[in-house]
Amino acid sequence: MPKKYDTPLLDELEKGPYPSFVTEIKKAAETSDMSADALGQIEKSYRDKIPYWKHGGIVGVLGYGGGVIGRYSSLPEEFPNIAHFHTVRINQPSGFFYTTKALREICDIWDKYGSGLTNMHGSTGDIIFLGTDTANLEAIFAEFSSRGWDLGGSGSAMRTPSCCIGPARCEWANIDTLDICYQLTQEFQDELHRPAWPYKFKVKVAGCATDCVAAIARADCSIIGTWKGPILVDQDEVKNYAKGGMNIAAEIVRMCPTGCMSYKNGELKVADEDCNRCMHCIAKMTKALRPSGERGAAILLGSKAPIVVGSLLSWVVVPFIKAEPPYDELKEMIRNIIEWWDEHAKPRERIGELIEVKGMRSLLEYIGVDPQPQQIKHPRKDPFIFFTDEDFEKVYTKDKV
Repeated sequence: MPKKYDTPLLDELEKGPYPSFVTEIKKAAETSDMSADALGQIEKSYRDKIPYWKHGGIVGVLGYGGGVIGRYSSLPEEFPNIAHFHTVRINQPSGFFYTTKALREICDIWDKYGSGLTNMHGSTGDIIFLGTDTANLEAIFAEFSSRGWDLGGSGSAMRTPSCCIGPARCEWANIDTLDICYQLTQEFQDELHRPAWPYKFKVKVAGCATDCVAAIARADCSIIGTWKGPILVDQDEVKNYAKGGMNIAAEIVRMCPTGCMSYKNGELKVADEDCNRCMHCIAKMTKALRPSGERGAAILLGSKAPIVVGSLLSWVVVPFIKAEPPYDELKEMIRNIIEWWDEHAKPRERIGELIEVKGMRSLLEYIGVDPQPQQIKHPRKDPFIFFTDEDFEKVYTKDKV
């Protein structure tokens, strides 16, 4: 039987109306020595106000440079069952769709070799298995891979691509997020499993600008479904929303970020040439409004959490790109973007930070994309304009002709 620990401080975290991670660790600790010792060490950390976890070098499986995060206890004599407590990342299916059979399968493998603790899912996407011994890593990988599962990304590599549920259950998806996520995962297998870059690079795919996967705030490269045609308006349904109590002027028109909407005499009008396809109005009035026309994706770059220079939101780099199988244009664009970043970035510098340092112009010239109004954050702050020799050559040639 696993050792029992008194946990008065952790017990406090079980009080209140919300679920607690302590309760889940206690359940696992009933049958797992690793989870029991983890509970004891966490209680000691709370009491001493000292974190007793440490990182102790690179661990992994043969042929892979990522997918396993090494973690060790600083108190192996006191908590011997968590002397090693490595995290294993498993690549999740697109849209996080599982069968109950698959979930039982992966949990049975983890109960056999690990602590039984999981995180469904990590912020990047992967299924996170918390706590196993170095000696078990090859056996874990062998069992998972024999059943069709693969390791996810970690370290300075392509992180596991993730996406929203897309067309599987959402009528507003402008692109097939599930297929794009799968195809990009297959395309970047080497970059995903063998870290060789300055730092991490995350790709997330959202079917529309509602962005249920939070790509715009969390991904180095966000692929957001969009459209080119007008917003179709059903005026009868607009009237029904008004009758139902919606304040259309306040909740829809005045909330439009580009001010492209007007509401007068019970009619809602959209100046489509000014619309940036943010999806706010459509998400609020699903029966009255609908996208139309050609569908595709916008590519945004640069979001990250606040580690070095603070948090960043994504910039629009490509306002519209075709997103149809086999996605050759999309794959080539992403590869070119990564090449520019890999060539210029310092260690632990994300692409958003590099864009702030070198400017958008350097990136756009490298990947062959023309500047777009969507890339401007604010007007110029100085009167200086810098020209290259090529700029003068173009002007001279044009005048001469």
